[in-house]
Amino acid sequence: MMALFRDVAPWLKLLLRRRQQFWLGALLVWVTLLAGLSLLGLSGWFIVSCALAGIALAAGLPSTLDVYVPGGGIRFFALLRTLARYVERLYNHSTVLTLLADLRYRVFGDLTGLDDATLKRQRASEWLSRLTADIDQLNNLYLRCLIPPVAALLTVLVVSGFIAIWLPWVAVVMALVFTLLWLVVTVGFGWIGFGNSYQHVSDQEELRRLVLDQVQASAELRSYQTSGWHRQKIQNLEAVSTENQRRLALKLALGNAFVSAVTGLMLIATLWLGSLAFSAEQVVGPVLVMAVIAVLGMNEVFALLPAAFLKLGASYAAVQRLNALKPLAPVIDMQGLPYRADEHAIQLVSVHYAYPNTMYPALVDVQATLLPHTRVVITGVSGSGKSTLASVLMGRMAPTQGEIRVAGVPPHRLSTESRAEYFAFLTQQTDLFDGTLESNLRIAKPSATDDELWRVLNMVGLEDWVAQQPKRLSTNVGEKGQQLSGGQARRVALARLMLRDPSVVLLDEPFASVDADTAKHLAAALDRWLARRTVIFFVHQTEDAALLAGIDAWWHLDGGRLCTDTTSFSQPQAGAPYE
Repeated sequence: MMALFRDVAPWLKLLLRRRQQFWLGALLVWVTLLAGLSLLGLSGWFIVSCALAGIALAAGLPSTLDVYVPGGGIRFFALLRTLARYVERLYNHSTVLTLLADLRYRVFGDLTGLDDATLKRQRASEWLSRLTADIDQLNNLYLRCLIPPVAALLTVLVVSGFIAIWLPWVAVVMALVFTLLWLVVTVGFGWIGFGNSYQHVSDQEELRRLVLDQVQASAELRSYQTSGWHRQKIQNLEAVSTENQRRLALKLALGNAFVSAVTGLMLIATLWLGSLAFSAEQVVGPVLVMAVIAVLGMNEVFALLPAAFLKLGASYAAVQRLNALKPLAPVIDMQGLPYRADEHAIQLVSVHYAYPNTMYPALVDVQATLLPHTRVVITGVSGSGKSTLASVLMGRMAPTQGEIRVAGVPPHRLSTESRAEYFAFLTQQTDLFDGTLESNLRIAKPSATDDELWRVLNMVGLEDWVAQQPKRLSTNVGEKGQQLSGGQARRVALARLMLRDPSVVLLDEPFASVDADTAKHLAAALDRWLARRTVIFFVHQTEDAALLAGIDAWWHLDGGRLCTDTTSFSQPQAGAPYE
């Protein structure tokens, strides 16, 4: 129980940041429940009073009854219940949607802080499920496990106190029985259904993964003649999941039956104790009927609680997965650090990096020092470790052994803001979003003026093309830049990079997907923009060494080992081997 509370506490704190909305939502639920009970109780009292008055008049006995006040009360509670229910649903669902947006913002922030190795261990669809399915499970905490129990407990206290005016012993028994029932359907049913609901979430995630594998890897499964085996695996898991859901549904049915049974027994107890009071002339018949009907209406108060708390395990499973998204903890801010030329060098000391569950390390004993304002080219074939080295230099991953210092501090310890300000990285993969050209560029600098956007577009040779488009800067690039050619998308990404003012720039195949003339234009623009910056080019090989102007050293990465020779630099010709 303590572990559950410890894991859930951070998310409850995040939910309860909007505590005013929470209490107002709980108040609306409470008013709705009280209006319904008041309507039942007053209607029962009014019907019996009218019946008794009619019997008295038929028997020739004097009898009076004010039908206007209770009739008005019945109309008032009927309208109040309807209005409160509508406002409660509208307000609480609006609040929940806002809370889910807060949660998704928090989780997305955690995802952006994860290192590259962690992100690559899961599919994009599985990370998406963290933002959708797992967050939706937390909806159960707020909408079903927080507000209804609070409203139910307050309703028990108010109704018991009201009945105590005429039937004190009935009120005492009612308060004790319904308080125990409240504990059973919250704590008890939360414990009873915990394992099944927890397993349900795991089964659904595994099923989702297997079905995606069946679709996305269908060609491979057919080629290895394992499609039938894989489908059978899905069917077996479906059978197990269905059985688990059947057990959960059975417990839910038992929970509803238990609530109805306790409410029915309390109804009998109220009739018995009330009849004793009626025989002793301590209470009149209409009041007794009002108390009995109020007890009957308590079934509605507790009806939703078993289903909510039986799914507590599912919410906890989602919380555990979300808690596992622990990003690297940045603690250092570059602002305010004194500038020293030696501190702004890049130093790699015996750097090793090994991905989990791999036989060979990606980086092995990398030793290098890159002085400020110098340019280095690192070559290597695919799989030699270039992307890993870039991620480690960017602070996206911490080395498993050794030490990296950029500006005197480990890059993975930098705050996200400092890292974004200090570094710029053009990756091999071009990431553009479904939006306008302008919005994709302003990701790098939201305050950029139109003149600045046109300037960087000119630097990458896209100014004339954009000027010819009907919507110019408002031209839509499409999802993942699919409205652009590969070379255009690459240059848009480079233009976005040039809007920033970083100290260290990493460029991975900057001239990929462009023709020779465009590459020369980009090289000249890059040469001017990279002045007074520390630069590392990652390339497979140089077909035209003239594109990489002002290079101070050529390094080579082979099997995770970095070969450096910065003491005697000679620029290679096109196609020549590297030293």
